[in-house]
Amino acid sequence: MKYAIIIPDGCADLPIEGLGGRTPLQAADLPNLDRLATAGRVGLSNNTPAHLPAGSEVANLCLLGYDPDRYFTGRAPLEAAAQGIELAPGDWAVRCNLVTICDQIMADFTADHVSTEEATELLAVAQRALIDEADPDTLSGLLPEQWKFVPGVSYRNLLIFRGRPDRPAPFSRQTRTSAPHDLTDLPVDHDYPRGPGSDLLTSLMDRSCELFADHEINRRRVAEGYHPVTNVWLWGLGEAPRLPSFESLHGVRGAMITAVDLLRGIAALVQWPRIVVAGATGYLDTDYEAKGRAAVEALDEYDLVCVHIEAPDEASHEGRHDAKIEAMRRIDEAIVGPIADKLRSCGEHRILVSPDHPTFCATKKHSHGDVPFLVAGTGIEPDSQTAYDEVQAAASGWRLPQGWDLIGQWIR
Repeated sequence: MKYAIIIPDGCADLPIEGLGGRTPLQAADLPNLDRLATAGRVGLSNNTPAHLPAGSEVANLCLLGYDPDRYFTGRAPLEAAAQGIELAPGDWAVRCNLVTICDQIMADFTADHVSTEEATELLAVAQRALIDEADPDTLSGLLPEQWKFVPGVSYRNLLIFRGRPDRPAPFSRQTRTSAPHDLTDLPVDHDYPRGPGSDLLTSLMDRSCELFADHEINRRRVAEGYHPVTNVWLWGLGEAPRLPSFESLHGVRGAMITAVDLLRGIAALVQWPRIVVAGATGYLDTDYEAKGRAAVEALDEYDLVCVHIEAPDEASHEGRHDAKIEAMRRIDEAIVGPIADKLRSCGEHRILVSPDHPTFCATKKHSHGDVPFLVAGTGIEPDSQTAYDEVQAAASGWRLPQGWDLIGQWIR
């Protein structure tokens, strides 16, 4: 049996007035997805338990069959795993966005998609001034060598804390932070870290404002018409999770195709190899065709291939339903179609299509709630639904309140 999972991140949405009361999924031309829906079944699942963040970190664990109450420790540790950073007991990873805040409004959680080169240079400045040469009092008695800013890709970076018996982490599971992508165009005054260790995190964030304010990178960016990087935004912290391998749970060898560190980290932790695709950007300009080709080729080697596409989520964060529709059209044409054709040529097969969480164009942020999923292939009896969208999925009557149950029902 061959399997494919396709994750169009954040594609679930609400009806939009400008689309005549339709959702982007309803408005998009998706012949391959609709063909699969007709041949298979659609339904709704909830991958975002109300007591946990409505983000990709929780939702993708659920979608891949891992109960977040057992396995979720925070977003940053998952991204640390993507970079091969091992966290020992007592170590913590903290997500570090480079953002643009103007008059205490989150103007851009990506700082205009700051380049990786610029981000790396700014984080080196932060490491030197905020950590290595800092007054010990500003680190709450902790040692500079316990802290390390780690560049990632563009605005997505990390701060790693190494615990010691004589100087343990100031954080705990009661430390609360806010995801900057959920604050777009909103005041941030009440969304700074809170709870144990929050004063230290807030201090680093505030001091980075002074550090970056007149940096040559920002002077150049402003002159070229880009948003400046005003400061670091620290969030999503946690200790290392311990996930059993996917193969040990389901007897299936999988592989991951994604341009996003979060999914790369989850893949590393469940012991899936990660297939690097040239031109995969994690944004609207990603190379959809290259991802589709890579998945088709990977199915010759692996039992299961998972393809994650960030583009619909990015369109929602920008409030652009037109871009979201176009991203779904490209996913249908360049990824869903070729993968479905390949699976049919393999004999027995199954395909699963589902976003991780809803991301609403109206609010520009992730949300709790159900998402539509589609399953088709060998042994799956079709229902009466003939399209893949939120309304058809709701009409099917098939709902999974615990999204992590879906994988166990889908894998035969």
